[in-house]
Amino acid sequence: MDNQNYIQYPEMMSGKKILYVHGFASSGASGTAKSLRNLLPNAEVISPDLPLSPLKAMELLLNICDTQKPDLIIGTSMGGFYAEQLYGFNRILVNPAFQIGETLKALHGMGKQKWLNPREDGETEFWVTQDIVDEFKQVMSNSFSKIDVNERRNLVYGLFGDKDPLVHTHDLFASKYMNAIWFDGEHRLNDTVLLNSVIPVIHWVDDKINNRQRPILYIDLDGVLTDFDKGCYKFDDKIIEQYEGHHWDIPGYFAALEPMPSAVKAFRSLALRYDTYILSSAPFTNPSAWTDKMLWVQKWLGVASYRRLILSHHKNLNYGDYLIDDRPYNGAEDFMGTFIHFGEAPYKTWDDILEFFSHLGGQ
Repeated sequence: MDNQNYIQYPEMMSGKKILYVHGFASSGASGTAKSLRNLLPNAEVISPDLPLSPLKAMELLLNICDTQKPDLIIGTSMGGFYAEQLYGFNRILVNPAFQIGETLKALHGMGKQKWLNPREDGETEFWVTQDIVDEFKQVMSNSFSKIDVNERRNLVYGLFGDKDPLVHTHDLFASKYMNAIWFDGEHRLNDTVLLNSVIPVIHWVDDKINNRQRPILYIDLDGVLTDFDKGCYKFDDKIIEQYEGHHWDIPGYFAALEPMPSAVKAFRSLALRYDTYILSSAPFTNPSAWTDKMLWVQKWLGVASYRRLILSHHKNLNYGDYLIDDRPYNGAEDFMGTFIHFGEAPYKTWDDILEFFSHLGGQ
């Protein structure tokens, strides 16, 4: 991937094993496997060529799990379909093709196909036959067969591209597992998706494996992550007049806000070093604001913000180490940790904030 030689996370999954399970017509030499090795230089990434036969592929993967004991399994598309059945391991399923037996003909067609990546056996072509389709259906019958509470809540994450034109299994996954997360992307992984959507989940798994508790960081939303003052320009004077000039009472107002300069980049960076949450207050007179804030967080902050939005008028009740806020109100003035007054010297911009935290080294 384009710029990943310049971005690495040497501490993430250090000394751990990751099993990468590739998609249909691909191989262990896929670009995603290479990128994972570049991004996580101190992790061992196991990426085998899967046999075309689904039964043999599952046999191979189960044997690798039994002998190698991977700390994390990442499966994409068809690989996500296989990885779901590798019970007992931490797993990230990216656009899992759970219904591949039913859709294979429509998506790829029957007959001769070409491998998309080089394979160790040197083969460049393969044949999709009815026997292969029938084997997929046979393996599909074991999907979701060994889910317990730990599997449902803690071991499995599903990532689903909101623009995926090929596979649509979000609702099926969400009916079985808790952590079904949308990301901004299509079916295939690229630089942006891997960095902004997959790496945050690997980070969570790594912290869990190492029983690591990071300092808790809260970040306010309005005027800190969002450019609150410029929001009114998106609504005409008649709408603002209708709400007596109180634009914060306008339905949809908070969802329409733009990010502050460098805010999204800063949030994603801090979320990889701290236990980071969005701690915001919402107008009690505008029920829409509560939903609008969730929509804004999902749109702009993505996977790193999953289940990390807290709405409260009493921020002092939240235990934590740091609070970044532009106003000492709604309990911020009584926050028990370190209050960082955004917009005031020496924290006027997000660049100033990032410089401050860079000197702390994650403390």
